[in-house]
Amino acid sequence: MEVIIIPIIASLVVIAMGKRIPMWLSALFSLLPILLVGKYFQQMGVEGGWKTIFDQPWISDNIRFTVGFDGLTGILLILTNALVPVIILGGIRNDENRVKITALTLFMQGALNGVFMAQDGLMFYIFWELALIPIYFITLTMSGVDAFKITLRFFLYTFIGSLAMLASLIYLFLHTANYSFAFESLRAVELSHTESLFVGGGILLAFLVKIPVLPFHSWQADTYTNTPAAGTMLLSGIMLKMGLYGLLRWFLPLAPESIEFYQPWVIGLSVAGVLYGALIAIRQKDMKRLVAFSSLSHVALIAAGIFTLTDAGLEGSVLQMFVHGINAVGLFLVIEIIERSTGTRILGELGGLAKNNRLFMVFFMLIALGTVAVPFTNGFPGELLLLKSVYTYNHNLALMAGLTIIFCAVYIFRMVQFSMFGEGTGTVAALKWNEILAFGILIVGVIGIGFMPQLIIDIVHNSIVQIGQWVSEARGVMS
Repeated sequence: MEVIIIPIIASLVVIAMGKRIPMWLSALFSLLPILLVGKYFQQMGVEGGWKTIFDQPWISDNIRFTVGFDGLTGILLILTNALVPVIILGGIRNDENRVKITALTLFMQGALNGVFMAQDGLMFYIFWELALIPIYFITLTMSGVDAFKITLRFFLYTFIGSLAMLASLIYLFLHTANYSFAFESLRAVELSHTESLFVGGGILLAFLVKIPVLPFHSWQADTYTNTPAAGTMLLSGIMLKMGLYGLLRWFLPLAPESIEFYQPWVIGLSVAGVLYGALIAIRQKDMKRLVAFSSLSHVALIAAGIFTLTDAGLEGSVLQMFVHGINAVGLFLVIEIIERSTGTRILGELGGLAKNNRLFMVFFMLIALGTVAVPFTNGFPGELLLLKSVYTYNHNLALMAGLTIIFCAVYIFRMVQFSMFGEGTGTVAALKWNEILAFGILIVGVIGIGFMPQLIIDIVHNSIVQIGQWVSEARGVMS
């Protein structure tokens, strides 16, 4: 519970102190919740099952404020509360918007923690909406001349998806034995095939929009490109994980009767998204837009892996969720530093940046290698598991999805070449202590996970097994 409250209180402190609050103190506030995650792991115990952390009646005895913890939640909490300090240290400029972005980032941190810990359907929906509020304000007030258009499109997509999810949760609530939004009560509802299609479709829509999966992606590129760096990092590094987490935690257990219908559609659209995002990324000149389409390609493969329902796909999806968060934030941090120093992020206007800042070049290359999934970097194990899972489902789809390995190398190394090498006259300013620290945290993730991916897989294993059992039981009853 503290991991939700502390960031929200910290956001109020930042607002109260204004420009007097130093950046290091804001980063320290954001780092406090991760210190509590270890305590939650201890409470979870060796069996690794779900452990309720806080449970109190809210609207009634059956509509409760309930949050809990298991291995899957733990991994997402580690990711969230490790990346937010990185975003504050490196992604927020010291200008007139610093206090506002920092406060909104901290508030969003608390809401995201609530999303990943919610054990009650209504609480999940409330935290889901609370997590959207900060990014609306960041996008609307700080995205330049097209801010309203970009924010409106983002709002419409997410609002429609959220309403569909809420309608599905209410329908399940009305069919529970005790009129409860508790996860187990919702999961116990038996749906007919037709009911499951509508209920599952409503829940699924909200998550596919957030990921995003084709054809629900058109809000993403413009939002990522025009939003300030901190907002882009929050969106790509953490926020889209809400959708992927939702598939695992809520869609698969609550609407397993609908999986057979939606499975080929989601996997097919996801593989199409892998290719579409990669091919469009190759054509981009704006570095932010390039990474935005790269993100679309990478998360589509994660969504496909989840819907294969194999152990490799489910465990690989969680591993790659963690990896993508690190690499996406790292790439956007690189772009932010380049733009601060040179005033541009257009590849044709850059070049030769490696000449005067070799340390920055090293950081950039390590993150690039992780993104390309070079062996012994963080991107390799998860991508291998995901491609294996898609191959198990359909050989031809796996062959198409596997092209991402080639395409990713093309657009990432093209970005490195055009920005860091050649005859350009631009320079990158010497990295400050906070930027070095931010990169250091990310590089530990790039190299550490590359050598020890099993650490994450072991943490989430019991949670994934439980989800698989729920789905198998429900499908067994149907057959």
